[in-house]
Amino acid sequence: MWRGQLNPFLVPSGSLDGGELVGFTAPAVRVSCKPVFMTGWTDLPIYEIEQDVIRALSTSGRLIVQAPTASGKSTQVPQMLLDQGLLGEGEVIILQPRRLAARLLARFVAQQREGKVGDEVGFQIRFEDVTSPATRIKFVTEGILLRRLIRDPTLQGVSAVIFDEFHERHLYGDITLARALDLQENDRPDLKVIVMSATMDTRPLARYMEGATVLESEGRTYPVDIQYIRSRPSEREPIWETTVTEFERLVRSGMEGDVLIFMPGGYEIQRTIRELKQSGAADGFVVLPLHGEQPPADQDKAIDQYDQPKVIVSTNVAETSLTIEGITTVIDSGLARVPRFDAHRGINTLWIEKISTASADQRAGRAGRTAPGHCVRLWTEKDQGERRPSDDPEVKRLDLSEVILTLKAADIEDLTAFRWLDRPEPRALELAEALLVDLGALDEKTRSLTETGRRMLAFPIHPRYARMLIEAGERDCVRAVALIAALTQGRDLLLRNQNRQVRERRDELFGDRLESDFFRLIQAWQLASTSRYSTGRCRDYGIHAQAARQVGTLFDSFVRIAENEGLQMTGSSPRDEDIRKCVLAGFADHLARRLDKGTLRCEVVHRRKGELDRDSAVRDHELFVAAEIHEIEGRDTRVVLALATGIEEAWLAEVFPDAFHELETVHYDRTSRRVVGEHLRLFRDLTLDRRGSDPSPERAAELLADEVLKGELTLKHWDHSIEQWIIRVNFLAEHCPDLGMEPIGDDDRRTMTRQICHGAFSQKDIRERDVKTVVHGWLAAPLRAAVDREAPVQVAMPDGKRARILYAAGQPPRISRRIQDIYDLRESPRIGMRRVLLVVEILGPNMRAVQTTQDMAGFWADTYPKIKKELQRKYPKHEWR
Repeated sequence: MWRGQLNPFLVPSGSLDGGELVGFTAPAVRVSCKPVFMTGWTDLPIYEIEQDVIRALSTSGRLIVQAPTASGKSTQVPQMLLDQGLLGEGEVIILQPRRLAARLLARFVAQQREGKVGDEVGFQIRFEDVTSPATRIKFVTEGILLRRLIRDPTLQGVSAVIFDEFHERHLYGDITLARALDLQENDRPDLKVIVMSATMDTRPLARYMEGATVLESEGRTYPVDIQYIRSRPSEREPIWETTVTEFERLVRSGMEGDVLIFMPGGYEIQRTIRELKQSGAADGFVVLPLHGEQPPADQDKAIDQYDQPKVIVSTNVAETSLTIEGITTVIDSGLARVPRFDAHRGINTLWIEKISTASADQRAGRAGRTAPGHCVRLWTEKDQGERRPSDDPEVKRLDLSEVILTLKAADIEDLTAFRWLDRPEPRALELAEALLVDLGALDEKTRSLTETGRRMLAFPIHPRYARMLIEAGERDCVRAVALIAALTQGRDLLLRNQNRQVRERRDELFGDRLESDFFRLIQAWQLASTSRYSTGRCRDYGIHAQAARQVGTLFDSFVRIAENEGLQMTGSSPRDEDIRKCVLAGFADHLARRLDKGTLRCEVVHRRKGELDRDSAVRDHELFVAAEIHEIEGRDTRVVLALATGIEEAWLAEVFPDAFHELETVHYDRTSRRVVGEHLRLFRDLTLDRRGSDPSPERAAELLADEVLKGELTLKHWDHSIEQWIIRVNFLAEHCPDLGMEPIGDDDRRTMTRQICHGAFSQKDIRERDVKTVVHGWLAAPLRAAVDREAPVQVAMPDGKRARILYAAGQPPRISRRIQDIYDLRESPRIGMRRVLLVVEILGPNMRAVQTTQDMAGFWADTYPKIKKELQRKYPKHEWR
């Protein structure tokens, strides 16, 4: 059945293998067979700036192109360079952030040029190279080119490098651009560097790419009507239910064309598809998932044309690069799964986060590529105004160890001086280097690449697994470790939250192998493999059949690399112990110790804490390493240690003999209120064993003194008189410096308190300690006499009595006397070598102050007559002169 208008660029025969389908003025014809792309692409919007592109690259060699996704930049700019002779005899490499885009764009451009992939046009992604010596246009993922720069620092045979969809700011894209610019400025001035983006602020990039020409193409997008929901959905309502509600509303309103639904991840995609089918809302539609972990054949299904309208439920893989023909409606959850590495805690986090306004605009634009469209955003318009304008670059939020290893291999020794587009956190760089030192990839002192690190580079995986494979070569268990590495690169093999029957089947399959969670994964994969990845068989055991199928390809690739690197592979059956030691070699910094057998709580190297995954097989092991440390968001956020492998303490000394040390520690125990000593044996900073020991008297005195000064412990005899004596000393140090008396400060108090506590180990020991001898002994005898003389405790009054002097820090000393007792006091008393007048607090008969003064003569002359009348009236029985 035909639907829509005939597209002049399509004919109903042949095959469509996807790509950036751009420039159509009406929805594509939908037929049960797949269309073939014909010639006639020069009317695409990008060709409006073709001559500017050629002119810019012929002069400066640096170009920034900003153009909408449907403008044709991803497919046509590489062809412009080739057809206009700008490549000479060389090739153009186009970096794509995603494997899906690299593969589909290559196949699409090959068809445009009436060839097949691998000839003139090819692609290379991790573990898949579909190119040949004849390839002139090569689409690759970002890590591929950076690794090539290590093998071939001058990129011989490469005439141009294009960084596509650069606004996504992937880590390897940033690093590779920096290396390409350095190469262009030094050894390859002829190299052309082009950065292309659909949406980004080009001003910072233009400053970074000094001398680059900036070109913009307006494109030919159609208007998109954007709607927001009126109120924020309840937290209890899953996003897929909100999606289905809006989908049903759109169907009732007469929606036409295909629908693209954005969800944050694979789980939400599957739930959305299930709800759409169960509700009946999608009857008459072809409903398909699209995400980066699918096999190529399944990804192609989402791109293909059908004689029914289709609903594609996708992650943000459909946000850029690929224009899917026929989309007129977008339903956007506004969410994405964002991986982050917390450099301060050394853990990975995976949060569902709100997308930026730039991403939201990209998603909405998918509905207006080939015709006017409609977008429903599942958030409020107010929420839209509160979202961040763009996404954080990966260099700010991912583990840097893999890219740092690659930079070190390229002789970049000073990472702080590297040409960063956005400078990473210093802590992130520090942690990445520390991990590589732990793995033996970098020298501890020079931070330069070791031979082990150079061998690790052969494996295009995280340095941890590369280190495991190097260790496996020493222990003749390469195949087993290669399988473990393959099992961890994609989606989780074992599905969670399975019913009781599935759990029982798993227990029977796994048996008593409780040494490592990896062994469970191996057994599960072997079952899936021997059943030829039967969906039913895998479902019985809660195994993700699609993930299991992808493992085999990775496993073969790792084994092939290991063979090329000359790693030992005799084919003999490896010992479980050796496999576990290899895991230890890769994850020693994730060593954890159970706090006790009754809990899953653990202490981890680098003073971290977490809890063992409750589904782990190693619950009976006191020591284990965790291949994954995740922070799990929920009602109570938890740090979970997963993919654990039990180890023996003796192995630590075998694999890391220099990582042990012993330590004597002393601390104050608030429960027993005494100082406790311990002898610790540690692996790095993780305590493996602790024994009681006797603390030194000096250290005990320090800790007890600290508690006294904090007010947690008391010295019975450190009373008001002691505090007054210290204030008197400080008073004389300030007002009579010629006495040579130094003030008593906080450090002096601490020293005194330590002297008082010396030889004690508990609160009981210090409570009745003599204080006065130590405090007064701080001064020599002549100075103590000066304190008694010049800062006395009492002063004589005219009536023959003595008044007590009150001293306060920072205030003049004072006396308090009833007015009847000081009729003959005509001058304030003096102390401190007669340099300081005492403040006299004059009290009424009721012992309340009526005046405070240092000028007694002035008081009798001016103030007393004014207050005498009132006081005499209130207290007539008292003497009044």
